[in-house]
Amino acid sequence: MTKKIFRAVKNGIEQFAAAPPHRLAEKRLGLLCNQASTDASFVHSRDIINRIYPGQLTCLFSPQHGFFADKQDNMIESAHQRDPVSDLPVFSLYGRERKPTAEMLDNLDVLLIDLIDIGTRVYTFMYTVAYCLEAAAEQGKQVIILDRPNPLGGIEIEGNILMDDVRSFVGLYPIPMRHGLTLGELAGLFNHEYGLRADLTVIPMSGWRRSMMFTDTGLPWVFPSPNMPTPATALVYPGQVIWEGTNISEGRGTTLPFELFGAPFFIHEELQAAITKNTLPGSILRPLVFEPTANKWRGEQCRGFHLHVTDELKFKPYLTTLTILQAVLKLYPENFQYKDPPYEYEYKKLPLDLIIGSSLIRRALVQDVPVFELEESWQEELREYDLLRHKYFLYD
Repeated sequence: MTKKIFRAVKNGIEQFAAAPPHRLAEKRLGLLCNQASTDASFVHSRDIINRIYPGQLTCLFSPQHGFFADKQDNMIESAHQRDPVSDLPVFSLYGRERKPTAEMLDNLDVLLIDLIDIGTRVYTFMYTVAYCLEAAAEQGKQVIILDRPNPLGGIEIEGNILMDDVRSFVGLYPIPMRHGLTLGELAGLFNHEYGLRADLTVIPMSGWRRSMMFTDTGLPWVFPSPNMPTPATALVYPGQVIWEGTNISEGRGTTLPFELFGAPFFIHEELQAAITKNTLPGSILRPLVFEPTANKWRGEQCRGFHLHVTDELKFKPYLTTLTILQAVLKLYPENFQYKDPPYEYEYKKLPLDLIIGSSLIRRALVQDVPVFELEESWQEELREYDLLRHKYFLYD
């Protein structure tokens, strides 16, 4: 007898397939997706939709990193192409256009969206969704989000609220770094709070609870972008993405992106001594040496650390990396450098400010303002955001 495996959660695409909306009969359908848009048996969403509504799927759209998630870094654009399986056109929304054009939307009546979000403000898929909502409203098209879990859970939120003067494609709306919503919930918030006014429907998951981290869902992990290989990567990403705005390697070009970080000028003992003056709850920094095969410090030995999460519930990814960054700023002022623009189509502003969502926090870190004081300074706006997001909860 085959052993039956219990699975706690069913994704939106599986719920959609179990009860296909009758109103989509004879509608022309488009699908925003990438290679990770599968059900739990690894069947791709475009194949599921083609089976349910034969001949109605007219085109596909892809976010940053391309349909096959093969583009490795920021501002590496993907071209329009044809899907080799379905022979449908794939319109890239990370190239000359990041918002669907009227000509693209002429191919469809309803846009289905099935993407994996990482629960972090700077992950661009959510802004591709926002641009799709805006374009759909302008062109009179319907949008249906096929919801998926937030891999960081839906309870904890963390970080400062994005400031208006550093808005960019890694931060369009005033949300914190760790936002605590599913993509469907985010879409509802964006659509109603920021005047997008699209005809939006969300197909919710079944079985998902806000307390669930990804490993609690029973779902297989399919990497949504080339440097997001595991749920452990997603867990540290809300903090470790900060290194993208610096000359410190965030582990790109290794097998453990974002879990590893370092630079040739780090000295393990002194950096650890500086960091241990602060608490890094739920994590351990293990010293090591790594050599990136690509990106920063390619082919050079970097002294750095592997960030191990020992308690997912206590771990604070954003505060952890801010604490480490402050120690690096203090210890290595002659070696540390900020990344220069451009970054995600912003050509003047400092990339680190765009990522952190505030130039004031960067300056405070340089001035050695304790990170716990910075955390306290954004609690009121975080409480206001928390009240706002509750209006868009789809799950208990």
